Amino acid sequence: MKTPSSLRKTCISFNLLTLFFIIFVVIHYADDLSWSFREPFQSTQQKPTSRQEENKTHVPFAVGETTRGCDVFDGKWVRDEVSRPLYRESECPYIYPQTCEEHGRPDRGYQNWRWKPHGCLLPNFNATFTWEMLRGKRMMFVGDSLNHGQFISMVCLLHSVIPENAKSMQKFDSLTVFKAEEYNASVEFYWAPFLLESNSDNAVIHRIPDRIVRAGAIDKHANHWKGVDILVFNTYLWWMTGAKMKILQGSFEDEKKNITKMGTEDAYRMALKTMLKWVKENVDANKTRVFFTSMSPSHRKSEEWGDEPGGNCYNQTASIEDPTYWGSESSKGIMQVIHKVFSKMKVPITILNITQLSEYRKDAHTSIYKKQWTPLTPEQLANPLSYADCFHWCLPGLQDTWNELLYAKLFFP
Repeated sequence: MKTPSSLRKTCISFNLLTLFFIIFVVIHYADDLSWSFREPFQSTQQKPTSRQEENKTHVPFAVGETTRGCDVFDGKWVRDEVSRPLYRESECPYIYPQTCEEHGRPDRGYQNWRWKPHGCLLPNFNATFTWEMLRGKRMMFVGDSLNHGQFISMVCLLHSVIPENAKSMQKFDSLTVFKAEEYNASVEFYWAPFLLESNSDNAVIHRIPDRIVRAGAIDKHANHWKGVDILVFNTYLWWMTGAKMKILQGSFEDEKKNITKMGTEDAYRMALKTMLKWVKENVDANKTRVFFTSMSPSHRKSEEWGDEPGGNCYNQTASIEDPTYWGSESSKGIMQVIHKVFSKMKVPITILNITQLSEYRKDAHTSIYKKQWTPLTPEQLANPLSYADCFHWCLPGLQDTWNELLYAKLFFP
């Protein structure tokens, strides 16, 4: 019979043998064991969510993101006489023809509104930061005179940090270029009111009542867009003739022209699809950002916001407070076309949905306070309502907010 002392020795010997065996197995079969223990855990690991995969996607120019769940286009206007306007009319020599103060507008209240989204704040616009992000690059606005206004607004927001001898504004037919030499960067505008080729493509002489658009023809314009790093498109106002659009099948050079008529929404849809096809085939989404600005509203029917009939934007000095207000000249049919076409797109384009927030700003138009392209008649001078421009906007003003939203979506998507 073994004594307690001998039993303890036997147990110790057995434990040592077991330990040596385990060490031997681990050393010689480590890879097999690690696979055996690792595989079950790998098979049950949670796959990345779509949001996590999205965050891993490279977005050109992005340095952060907007608060999740916040729609920057959904908000309200608040009075701000401290930080608005973002610049003075007299400080920006490039404003033309929207110099409302210079043309005698007596009030300044339209300059003191700031857009405040529900649930978050817009990032503060920083001109120096923007130029640093644009270093060696090109930003281009493409479209009609409303996009030209947004272009001028962007130049006004950016130019003051560039020395006088290091900046220039030059015009080359349909293309206007503001250049900052120090940054080898430019902010540009290209006149193409339909995006497609048309008989209204002359940047100076384009007031043609009988408008004709060439079906699917975009290359003539788009050759000027290639290589641009940030594209901001718009098109709307020129389509709204009140009649069917004339569509050219073939070329403007053809002796006998084949012209058909198409409903406005169908013609507009054709233009958007052509633009999207060009973007898909010509734009590198890893390097370039593309934006589309929704329709800019007009205010020509005062009865729609509760005033006496017969008025328009002339002499309006207050914004519309009804959050549901939508003017009749902002086509909901066109908005549906925009929604349907872009919801099916396979290319990353950001919509700048400025329509609703701009609907509230009946006070912000140029009205009669702008350069008149033709001499006014005595009858017009006697009735300012008759020639008030309720399509375009004073600067500084509403379109600076459009660019604050562009800034937010560009750098903080």
